[in-house]
Amino acid sequence: MEITKIEARDLSEAWFLCLRKTLSQGYEYRIDRGSYAGQYRKELDFVLVQVRNPGTRPLIPDVPQGVPPPTSMEYVESYLPYLMTAHKADGEQYTYGQYLENQIPQVIRMYKGDGYNTNQAFMAVGDSQSILLSDPPCLRAIDTRIRDDKLHFIVYFRSWDLWAGFPSNLAAIQLLKEYMSSEIGVGDGDIIAMSKGLHLYEYSWELAGIAARVT
Repeated sequence: MEITKIEARDLSEAWFLCLRKTLSQGYEYRIDRGSYAGQYRKELDFVLVQVRNPGTRPLIPDVPQGVPPPTSMEYVESYLPYLMTAHKADGEQYTYGQYLENQIPQVIRMYKGDGYNTNQAFMAVGDSQSILLSDPPCLRAIDTRIRDDKLHFIVYFRSWDLWAGFPSNLAAIQLLKEYMSSEIGVGDGDIIAMSKGLHLYEYSWELAGIAARVT
């Protein structure tokens, strides 16, 4: 397996750099099980993306004219409760918030009450029953670290749709980080995102190619 490391100044640049890497170096295969089974993906074996200034606005990509935007801030803001609260809409098997809702305030209390030098401020998504779901959670962990008076997030996705999922997920996760850093009383730090399944579905290859060439 190949390990791909990408360093970006902000979330928008991270998305465009990942598009180029996935299109040029991604492994193409037919999906046996999961979303879009029977179709094809291009996927990086394992990617580590470090975003140095994830709070830079806009949080979502500014795509070239003629390319439909992969997300919008309106969608990101509507997605945020899915990340932070346990409320489930009709038909949803789970939300990330059902796992994170009680862990977010605990991490805040941990840092404020016990200090910043700890490795225990880790938030898990999913449980032993998640594997039985037809579509298990993609985000599996948000780990945290405070260094130089800044809160950093280290996130792991077991599977990650680069075209639409990546920009929506990271924008919402950044808003969560800004909320938590404010509550703790520290600055806003890096996002380090990892996945062994960052991919482009076949339907998005042409659009991704246009966006990657123009930018």
